[in-house]
Amino acid sequence: MSLSFRNLFLFVRAYKYFHYRKAVNWLKLVLTFWLSRIGIPVNVALQPFFISVEPSNFCNLNCPQCPVGNGESASFKKKMTMNIDLFVQLIDELKSSLFHLIFYFQGEPLIHNQFCEMVSYAHQAGIFTSTSTNAQFIDRELARKIVQSGLDKLIVSVDGATQEVYEQYRVGGSLELTLEAIKHIQHWKQVLHSKTPFLEIQFIVFKNNEHQIDDMKALAKRLKVDSFQLKTAQLYNYENGHDLLTTIDKYARYKYVGQDKVQIKSKLKNRCWRMWSGSVVTAKGDVLPCCFDKFEQHSYGNFAQSSFLSTWQNQKSQTFRLQIHSNRKHFDMCRNCTE
Repeated sequence: MSLSFRNLFLFVRAYKYFHYRKAVNWLKLVLTFWLSRIGIPVNVALQPFFISVEPSNFCNLNCPQCPVGNGESASFKKKMTMNIDLFVQLIDELKSSLFHLIFYFQGEPLIHNQFCEMVSYAHQAGIFTSTSTNAQFIDRELARKIVQSGLDKLIVSVDGATQEVYEQYRVGGSLELTLEAIKHIQHWKQVLHSKTPFLEIQFIVFKNNEHQIDDMKALAKRLKVDSFQLKTAQLYNYENGHDLLTTIDKYARYKYVGQDKVQIKSKLKNRCWRMWSGSVVTAKGDVLPCCFDKFEQHSYGNFAQSSFLSTWQNQKSQTFRLQIHSNRKHFDMCRNCTE
C-alpha cells in the first residue's frame, strides 16, 4: 500500500467521525470566526471542534527546546497525571460536538498508566483520537493495548537515524527502543487485523540532523510506516541565531535578517483559527487557548471547578479571542507561532 493511499485511508477514517451535530458546530465556528474578523461580534455559545488533552505534564527525556525537558517549567508545575474521572467528565460533556482529541500537550502521554483506557473511552464516544510520543515506554504488551484501544493516529518522534545524532536532541532516549516500539505496533496491527493506529514517524529538522533526512526516509520505508513527516523546529531565544537552526530554508521557521539577526518567517496576522476552534486542557484541568501557551500564562480557568464549556465560553476567554483579532503581536506566545 503506497503512502498516498495510506493518507487517503486516514482521511476517510477521520471523516467517519464527522456527523451532523459536529458539522453544524464546525459551520458555527467558521461563521463566527469570520464575522469576528470583520468586527461583527455574534453572541453564540461556541463549542470546540478539537482539544488537546495533557495526560501527563512531565517527561522521561530532556529535550533542550522543550520547557518540560529543559526544566524551565519546574517553577510553576509539579509532576502530575490527569485524573481519569475528570477526563470522563470532559468527554461526556463534549462528545456530541468534538471531532478530534489530541492526547498531547507538553509531557510524555504514555507515562499515564491509564492512557489506553482514556483513548478507548474517547474512541467509544465517537471521537477521532491521536497522540505524539517518544515511544520509550512502548513494549510488546503496551503496543497491544494501544492497538486495541482504537487509537486512530500515533506519531512517533525519531529525530536521528543513528543513536549519536538521535540523542543530541532526545537527551536520555534510546533510538533502539524507539524503533522496537514501532515494530511492536506493526506486529500487533497485523496480528489483530487492525488498520489503526495510522503510524507516522516525525522528524524535526535541526542543523545537527539535517544531513540524515535521506537516511530517515529510507528507515521509514524499511519500517513500513504509514507516513513520514519532516517538521520545522520551534526554537526559543532565536533572535541572535541558534545552534539548532537548520541551514535548509524549506525546513526552517526562521530566517536571517542581515548577518546575525533572526526572525520568524510567517507574517503574524490578527487572527487565529486554532485558538477559535480548539483548546488545550492541562493535566490539572486548566483550559488554555492553544498549545503555544507553554507557560500557561493565559488560562481561562479550571474546568474541574465548573465545566469545560462554562470555562471556554467565559468572559475571560471571549476577551482574549477579541484581543487576538485586534493585536496578536501583543502576546509573546503568538510571536513564535507559524499559524
